[in-house]
Amino acid sequence: MMTEQEWTPKIVAFCCNWCSYGGADTAGMGRFQQPASVRIIKVMCSGRIDPLHVFNAFLEGADAVLVTGCHLGDCHYVNGNEKTEVRHQFLEEMVQQLGLEPERLYLNWISASEGEKFANFVNDVTEKVKKLGPSPLKPEGVR
Repeated sequence: MMTEQEWTPKIVAFCCNWCSYGGADTAGMGRFQQPASVRIIKVMCSGRIDPLHVFNAFLEGADAVLVTGCHLGDCHYVNGNEKTEVRHQFLEEMVQQLGLEPERLYLNWISASEGEKFANFVNDVTEKVKKLGPSPLKPEGVR
């Protein structure tokens, strides 16, 4: 049986091209420590993230999903992140309906210059999800 220390959660992070993806890149260039188990998916705008993308991530074995984008008022597509906020409220309800803990879904606004914030966010989420254990939606045989 695996111990908590051996298990590392699989986390999918949807990052907008203009801000939070840059923040992830800045975190890497700044050599801020973060788990290698985080998978970043670059999207042009957080407003383009369909709820089905989030559900598919969970169904494919993600233990947590992060949605990140430009700070409110700074969206490169005017109000894409405001749409993201509305979708996130819907997703929070759906995650509970699926029987998942709310700590498996996160929304955060991170600019390209906030590499340390991105790394801290990912590390904090990883620690919280480690305490929860693997997602109950994880397909059998997926570690």
